[in-house]
Amino acid sequence: MREAHGGDSGEQDGEHGGIVWSGPGAGNTCYVSGVDRVLASARFGSALVEVVRGDLTLQSTDAIVNAANAELAHGGGVAGAIVARGGESIQEESWDRAPVPVGGAAVTGAGTLSCKHVIHAVGPVWGEGDEGTKLASAVSSALECARALGLVSVALPAISTGIFGVPKRLGCRVIVREVRRHLLEEPTTLRTVRLVSIDEETAAAFAAALASI
Repeated sequence: MREAHGGDSGEQDGEHGGIVWSGPGAGNTCYVSGVDRVLASARFGSALVEVVRGDLTLQSTDAIVNAANAELAHGGGVAGAIVARGGESIQEESWDRAPVPVGGAAVTGAGTLSCKHVIHAVGPVWGEGDEGTKLASAVSSALECARALGLVSVALPAISTGIFGVPKRLGCRVIVREVRRHLLEEPTTLRTVRLVSIDEETAAAFAAALASI
């Protein structure tokens, strides 16, 4: 077994068909658990976008999005928390999907998590250049994976704003704007998109970004 190093965030085969999306930049009813708090919400087209302060790994959406590195080595942050709660099968499937280019995304099973799938989105490292475009592409790729699977709900973290170093307010603004653009301009099956962080500052940045558009 290969060693797993950290994904991005400092917070935390079969039916999946090995879907990998690297394009350019009717499922379960879902609920917010008792430990979660909805800070803001808005509707874009037929989809509800919610900002939730809570644990991404406990979301009951059809899929959760992992803030991954290109090797899909889930050793720490959100990636490590997902494997710790969902089981090593997530990491084992991920080895078969890697590498994934920056701005792309890949799908694995969810192990013992409440969701059905984990979508691993690879965002940029701050300082590598063109971070906003690459981050928007990672979000778009994750949402396209959800559409390809026919999912109606998905939960996303603040991709690239952990150890990858993208400033929280900037990263959350890019993510919210791309979610809005995708829901209004692209074909989608999604009816609920959650922007989730356990970190108060990040959740507040998501809420501020949603309120500004």
